[in-house]
Amino acid sequence: MVTIKKVENERPVFPFTAIIGQEEMKLALILNVIDPRIGGVMIMGDRGTGKSTTIRAVADLLPAIKVAKDDPFNSSITDFELMSETVKAAVENQDELAYEFKKVPMIDLPLGATEDRVCGTIDIEKALTEGVKAFEPGLLAKANRGILYVDEVNLLDDHLVDILLDSAASGWNTVEREGISIKHPARFVLVGSGNPEEGELRPQLLDRFGMHAEIRTVRDPETRVRVVEERSNFDQNPDQCLQENFEKLEELKKKISDAQELLPSVALDYEFRVKISQVCGSLDVDGLRGDIVTNRAAKAFAAYDGRDKVELADIEKVIVLCLRHRLRKDPLETIDSGDKVSTTFEEVFK
Repeated sequence: MVTIKKVENERPVFPFTAIIGQEEMKLALILNVIDPRIGGVMIMGDRGTGKSTTIRAVADLLPAIKVAKDDPFNSSITDFELMSETVKAAVENQDELAYEFKKVPMIDLPLGATEDRVCGTIDIEKALTEGVKAFEPGLLAKANRGILYVDEVNLLDDHLVDILLDSAASGWNTVEREGISIKHPARFVLVGSGNPEEGELRPQLLDRFGMHAEIRTVRDPETRVRVVEERSNFDQNPDQCLQENFEKLEELKKKISDAQELLPSVALDYEFRVKISQVCGSLDVDGLRGDIVTNRAAKAFAAYDGRDKVELADIEKVIVLCLRHRLRKDPLETIDSGDKVSTTFEEVFK
């Protein structure tokens, strides 16, 4: 018999609508939630600017997902692209599958994580003696259909960043040991954050992130006081803070949910697509990833605004986020990369 189990979130999360400022980061996260194919977000900024708080808050906005009961990969029971091999075999055999509703997973990847911890491990001895594929799932399995957050991603080993980006792009994780191979779905929104003072990511890795948000410490005294008050109110009485933001949160949840449904029918005119590519060409952006991501982000923003056709303002809103980290760095140049993208956009579109 099919069972339905609603898993409630036990720990209160700071409400997304109570976060003041940092509009660039919030928009990038929302657009990736609407369309995970954008390819994740790299958030670079000062320490103590609410990066982790904002990422946990956006995960809390998402509706519960239907997963196969007791499945370690959060497998869907309807979408073959999001099923583990076991669940897929059961569906193909038309077996009756129990399912439950689960909060969208928000997985933190610790800085000292090993490759086995990230990808999972195969028990070779058990595989050889008992003839079964004994697999211990890793963080990529737990993050399937959710958000994987890597703080200080610029301090993570390059080969681990490569693994994360490959899985995020393909939607699958493959573990191979001693001739034994196991594959499972790993489709997630990859969010990395870091402090530019501690070093930049290599350009080849940075380019793989769909969007790049830059955040700075708020300097205005009144705004700083509001931020501190919001946080203090939440720490003292989380339930009251959540109650005060309940209507705004529900409104935002519906807006995101409606945008996800509308997204497949959003149109982007050929003329706009040509001009987006013209901007990328003028900025000497390597490859076509910049063109693709800007197209997707513009569509996601139009859907977020409740429209089925992309307008000029949508492209203007997202193009800096999509392209600023793809420009070749010139150490002698004083102009900010975001300003350079904006200037080129103005020249091409207006």
